[in-house]
Amino acid sequence: MHPIESRPFRLLWIDSSARPGRSGRDPRGSHTRRLTARFVERWQAARPQDSVVHRDVGANPPAPVTGEWVAAAFTRPDRRDPAQRAVLAQSDELVTELIAADLIVIGAPMYNFGVPAPLKAWIDNVVRVGMTFGFDRARGDVPYWPMLTGGKQLVILSSRGDHGYDPGGRLADINLVEASLTVPLGYIGIDRHAGVAIEYDEFGDDRLAASIARAEAETDALAARLAAEMPAAV
Repeated sequence: MHPIESRPFRLLWIDSSARPGRSGRDPRGSHTRRLTARFVERWQAARPQDSVVHRDVGANPPAPVTGEWVAAAFTRPDRRDPAQRAVLAQSDELVTELIAADLIVIGAPMYNFGVPAPLKAWIDNVVRVGMTFGFDRARGDVPYWPMLTGGKQLVILSSRGDHGYDPGGRLADINLVEASLTVPLGYIGIDRHAGVAIEYDEFGDDRLAASIARAEAETDALAARLAAEMPAAV
């Protein structure tokens, strides 16, 4: 028998804020970039052997899904022409990154109650038939199934202008951020998730400062817990 080869644990870090800097360091910087960078810094300090890939969809948005993309994705791979393969090339790259990842850390600021458009474009590119979910009409009324069932962990680090968006809060019913990630990614098999959010951004007072401090402490604790729980190699 051949021994089972292990590979380094892989973290995929995704930023999606339109703001290029980090709050607390850069003028008008992003709170979510502040939290994702902090999480990854804590992770690398605890687990320097792990691999980290940074994908900044805020700075370099994926192309949105088009009719040509849909037609290519639903064409059998062996029947795609060169133009169809070219249309799917970026999606192939994004899907490959996601499949390889064990931990996905996403900075997802709230824009008009949902996620930024580039992050939605990323979701649309990675939720893909035959690669991250299966489809077979022969299965009857349940023709779909998730294909990423290897125990991947999702971390969502968010920020909000108002407050009360957490479950049970005054605005919880109009918070579409976390669900817009956990539902489609859960659909393809990534059903373990945790998150932290900064609130009161538009107030800019002591409540914002307190929320940032709390979120940083929770981010540190979450990174420490997951670093201890997740396997060193897969």
